[in-house]
Formats: sequence, C-alpha cells, structure tokens
Amino acid sequence: MKKIVAINKSKGPTSHDIINQLRRITGTKKIGHAGTLDPLASGVLVVAISREATKQIDQIVNTEKEYLATIKLGEQSSTDDEEGEKEIFEVTTKPDNKQVEQALSQFIGQIEQIPPQFSAIKVQGRAAYKSARLGQTIKLKPRPVEIKNIEILEYVWPILKIKVTTGKGVYIRSLARDLGRSLGCGGYLADLVRTRVGEFTLENSHTVEQFGKAWKTSYNDQA
Repeated sequence: MKKIVAINKSKGPTSHDIINQLRRITGTKKIGHAGTLDPLASGVLVVAISREATKQIDQIVNTEKEYLATIKLGEQSSTDDEEGEKEIFEVTTKPDNKQVEQALSQFIGQIEQIPPQFSAIKVQGRAAYKSARLGQTIKLKPRPVEIKNIEILEYVWPILKIKVTTGKGVYIRSLARDLGRSLGCGGYLADLVRTRVGEFTLENSHTVEQFGKAWKTSYNDQA
C-alpha cells in the first residue's frame, strides 16, 4: 500500500488525532502530515507513513492548496472562526458584491498576513493558542504568504462562499478576519473544506475507516 496518502478529515478531530488513529491502524509510530487542519475544518490531510515517507513532507507542504471557505460577515470572533466569542457589528449599509470583490482583490498575490491568536505559531517556544487560552494577548508578526486566486462562489448577506488557491502557510481564518476589517463590518470563518493539496484531492482521499480497511487488506495480501 502507498506510504503517502490523502485522508479526508472530518470536522471534530485535530490533525494529531488523525495521526494517532493511523498509528494504531498501521502499528507505525513514524507518521507525519503535510499541513495542519483545524478541528472545525475538514478535507484533505496528506499523511506520510514510515520514516522514509516522512522525509517528503516538506516537499508536499510547499505545494499549492485549494479551499472552499464560508465566511460570515457582520460579526467577528475571538478565534477568527465559529468556535470563539462573537462580537456583532451594527451594519447600516451591507457591502454589495462589487465591494466584496474589490476588498478580496487586495489579498491576492504576495501579501503580509498576521496569524490568528489561536494558532500553533510558536512565540518564545510556546504555541500562541496556549497563551490565548489563558487570556493573554500575543503580538504575532506578519508573515509573507501567497494567495494565488480567490473566486466568489455565492454571496447572500451575511454569508460569503469563496474558493481560495494558496501557497504554503496561509491562514484562511486570517483572510476572513482581514476581509471583515477591510469591509468595516467584521467577519469570521464559519466553515472550511480543504479540497486539494498538490496532486492530492478530495476525490482521491479516504476516510480513516476506509484507510483502515485498505491497510488491513494490503497487510493480509502481503502476509
């Protein structure tokens, strides 16, 4: 069986939870993944099984990624997603399609992006989200990232659905937050599906259960 596979992660578990499940299935401790998905996000999580396969992780991390994102405007969230405490904005004039399109256009290309407070970015050796959970505000520095394309799929206030193509290291939560600020109405990421990581797509991904059955069959065939 292939040592690098795409898992279709469901909402709920962390990326590390998925790795632990695969370790139990395969009996292999050396498993890594290419690009974390938040618990509230779903979609393609590329995993490498075996020491040799994990050496290719960095190469996969650097590949292009695609996302389907649902953004809720009119509110902002302490975590920049559905999980956090919400602040509702009083919006007297709702942004129209042209305003949303113009606002999104400024985020396409090479940009500077500040990661969410609730992220795994290390600050003095400590993950930012751990400090955030203690009520501490961490000043995170902007990072250079690339957003290659943003396509509006549907917009009916306050819900905006977009397709985003990115390079590595882009936080879609930050994009949602920054879009809301640009429009002056607030915004947060309500839902996220990663549909592609390089050549790995949702269509060629497996659930953990499907992977387990395939691994067991492959193992028995080799026995």
